[in-house]
Amino acid sequence: MTVAAGDLSRTLLGCRFQNPVFLAAGTAGFGRELDGVVDLDRLGGLVTKAVSLEPRPGNPPPRVSEFRGGMLNSIGLANPGLERVRSEHLPWLASRLSRAHVLVNVVGFTVEEYGAVVSGLDGHAGVAAFELNLSCPNTSAGGIEFGADPECVRRIVSHCRARTRLPLVAKLSPVLPDIAAMAVVARDAGADAISVVNTIPGLLLAGDGTLRLGSGNGGVSGPVLLPVGLLAVARVVERTEGMPVLGVGGVRSAADVRHYLRVGASLVGLGTAALADPRLPERIVRDLERHDG
Repeated sequence: MTVAAGDLSRTLLGCRFQNPVFLAAGTAGFGRELDGVVDLDRLGGLVTKAVSLEPRPGNPPPRVSEFRGGMLNSIGLANPGLERVRSEHLPWLASRLSRAHVLVNVVGFTVEEYGAVVSGLDGHAGVAAFELNLSCPNTSAGGIEFGADPECVRRIVSHCRARTRLPLVAKLSPVLPDIAAMAVVARDAGADAISVVNTIPGLLLAGDGTLRLGSGNGGVSGPVLLPVGLLAVARVVERTEGMPVLGVGGVRSAADVRHYLRVGASLVGLGTAALADPRLPERIVRDLERHDG
């Protein structure tokens, strides 16, 4: 296993991250939502909310439901679409950040939509890399998730690779039969790094037997994902022979960050815990600097 070095900074994807802590996709919106609450520049970076070619209203409420082991959510990739992200949200972020790096989470429902979003944001000030969300349903193939099909992963990554010189991060689902093998597919198609893990599908019922989410099922996140994420990182690092990996899932403390670093993660993302306590990421950074810096 890889042991974290004392120097907390990380050189990854052509960027020097001041520390390994970043906010995972969807938990920070486009940064504006945390203005005045969190000093984003104290973090290594953040991944934006998903960006699709056209605006998406998202799924019907309720969209979030907590349970003892974490949270179930079904946001439905709600976002204002490429044009508004490009003209409003990313310029705002660029004006606020001087040290933290921005990765843009990209979604699509055809291969071409992924490429269109990447092309539309390529070269935009402040964008350090693209995270390709491969858990989206392929509408051209009856709704199967892109990330479940090696050929779809290869096509999306290579299609986006041809449209940008910025780094590409392939975000994979933890329910893949062999997540490390899919990471190799993404790498060979042109991905520069892998992000693991996304949420696990789940369903919750209320006391009266009704569904707790408006859309029915959703994605499980929170503490229950910690061992899942650690295993995924270890397997991907081993199979790809050291390819940079962004570890996400279940992080609630500096100790959890260290665990991800020890199994080989280059950066470590906070998600659900940061939603519950927006100031937690800064406290984790201080803890890491105090003991490891």
